[in-house]
Amino acid sequence: MTSSDSDRAAETTESAPGTHEFDTVSSRIAYSGAILALRLDQVAMPGGRVAEREVIEHHAAVAVAALDEDENLVLINQYRHPIGRRLLELPAGLLDKPGEDPLEAAQRELAEETGLAARTWAVLVDVALSPGFTDEALRIYLASDLYDTDRPDPELEEADIQIRRVPLDEAVRAALAGEITNATAVAGVLALVTARATGATLRPADAPWPGMPTAFLERKAAARDAEGNTAT
Repeated sequence: MTSSDSDRAAETTESAPGTHEFDTVSSRIAYSGAILALRLDQVAMPGGRVAEREVIEHHAAVAVAALDEDENLVLINQYRHPIGRRLLELPAGLLDKPGEDPLEAAQRELAEETGLAARTWAVLVDVALSPGFTDEALRIYLASDLYDTDRPDPELEEADIQIRRVPLDEAVRAALAGEITNATAVAGVLALVTARATGATLRPADAPWPGMPTAFLERKAAARDAEGNTAT
């Protein structure tokens, strides 16, 4: 056995499953766009190896399960270009401004996409959307006691949105039948019926969100500051 083999064997022995520290040895940005960046990390693995991991940095997002007085869930039917078709979804949007409050963002998105506001808010569920390659995370709120509010003139894909009020039981059936496939909508619908069936206590609307991603937003803000300093 060579010395390097001995070192790897020793580290494997010393690091029990679930205790290894996956330190980032180095990192670089391969691409940075409007809503995401591709980061390449060199990560220390168990046994002494270093492996590259591709990470998509993304804005945090919020979505709203808005339930009216007739037990209808307010859904939107929206075109999604990456898959080339429309999906039934919860009203949702990105937190793309520094320091933006997630609840205020959810209230904004509900108004912009449906022309509705709500008097009662709670945190329904937090979701890490695809942690194998992205830090994107989403908070879904439950909104009730709905009322009409001003809706800004929609633009781009949002100008084509159809608003639908779907009975909650029908939304559950559609999710389980593969008719609602948007991950956020499926998570929100099933979390809502589970919470109601079990009597679970939901978190307050201003509950901490420790998993909210900020790396991409902070990187873009730093880049803008650097450009401003260069210009002056």
